[in-house]
Amino acid sequence: MAHIRPISITHHKPELVVPSIATPRETKQLSEIDDQGSTRFQIPILMFYKYNSLMEGKDPAKLIKDGLSKTLVFYYPLAGRLIEGPNRKLMVNCNGEGVLFVEADANVELEKLGDSIKPPCPYLDLLLCNVPGSDGIIGCSLLLVQVTRFSCGGFAVGLRFNHTMMDGYGLNIFLNALSELIQGASAPSILPVWERHLLSARSLPSITCTHHEFDEQIESKIAWESMEDKLIQKSFFFGKKEMEAIKNQVSPNCESTKFELLMAFLWKCRTIALGLNSEEIVRLTYLINIRGKLQKFELPAGYYGNAFVTPTAVSKAGLLCSNSLTYAVELVKKVKDHMNEEYIKSLIDLMAIKGRPELTKSWNFIVSDNRYIGLDEVGFGWGRPIFGGVAKAISFISFGVPVKNDKGDKGILIAISLPPMAMKKFEEVVYKVTSKNVEGVDIISKT
Repeated sequence: MAHIRPISITHHKPELVVPSIATPRETKQLSEIDDQGSTRFQIPILMFYKYNSLMEGKDPAKLIKDGLSKTLVFYYPLAGRLIEGPNRKLMVNCNGEGVLFVEADANVELEKLGDSIKPPCPYLDLLLCNVPGSDGIIGCSLLLVQVTRFSCGGFAVGLRFNHTMMDGYGLNIFLNALSELIQGASAPSILPVWERHLLSARSLPSITCTHHEFDEQIESKIAWESMEDKLIQKSFFFGKKEMEAIKNQVSPNCESTKFELLMAFLWKCRTIALGLNSEEIVRLTYLINIRGKLQKFELPAGYYGNAFVTPTAVSKAGLLCSNSLTYAVELVKKVKDHMNEEYIKSLIDLMAIKGRPELTKSWNFIVSDNRYIGLDEVGFGWGRPIFGGVAKAISFISFGVPVKNDKGDKGILIAISLPPMAMKKFEEVVYKVTSKNVEGVDIISKT
């Protein structure tokens, strides 16, 4: 494991950034997709920028802080606070209270951090310090932004956002607007759209599809929760070479996308590593973005709310581990095929009928494909970040982010959380396939 060098960061006093002009005072409802039990948490993002001589003399902290003030005029609900109505329904009190901003200075050059800027970043708590009382859901700042200047002139933007307000694509729309306003635009090129009613329950809600993502086995949930505070995290890189080795594990006539293949592989390796009883039910929940996927749910370009669904593949642990990888890939593909208009409406209605349940914790591996969200392209005038994306896995949720490895090869980096013994086994199984499998022999089926 790479040596983590100690760094010291001086944090200035946190302050609230409010919209630069008065904004409407009103209460806005969130959609049922926003308001799922499983979105009530905050997601940490890190973006790192090298020194750019064209921006000499410009202070990134000041520019971003001033830019936030302008951007919040357009995105004024983000300057508000969440309140809870009947049936735990979340609403935004648009009161203009503002978002939290922290300025900081590090005693180190950015390049000295090397690969440790990638997930799971060991410096996350320094680059995105938790302001006391800010990490709740109700009545807290919906956004926390920290700009850390490095001694070389580079800087990092740490950002934590309340997931009920937006998803990764929504955040990217907001950050692009911020970037444009910092660089002199008078308004964002894509104006924000609220319209959360587009993903709200029908007037007569009805659950018409099967939603395995909410099936909870009590014993399995307890077993997972007893492990949850013992989890460790490691990242795994999958470039062209690794993906070809994994593809060698499936039958030639099994067509799939690269990410479907990777999810199936990780799901199988993870299940083997956990060493579960063969009759135990295991799940893979795949977050699918519905923007632009279905005519009926054609969301406006500026829609920054949550717009994803959570179809789930289900298998007995024994079958997943003993069958070839083709079995897992076919399960993942089948689930994706079920993602239609009725499934989305049924999921939205389920939230209203069942009081916003959380995704099951019963041996569920949740994966979000963040390769095309665009957080690796937001520049603020400094050019593309050398890394931009979710900073770590969050409990049993993993995020696939686009990166280049130290050889410059493009690939997917995914941080995984597992208990220490299971992590050791997981590393062995993954390594066995991706580093040694050149003949295409099935070497991860357990008999």
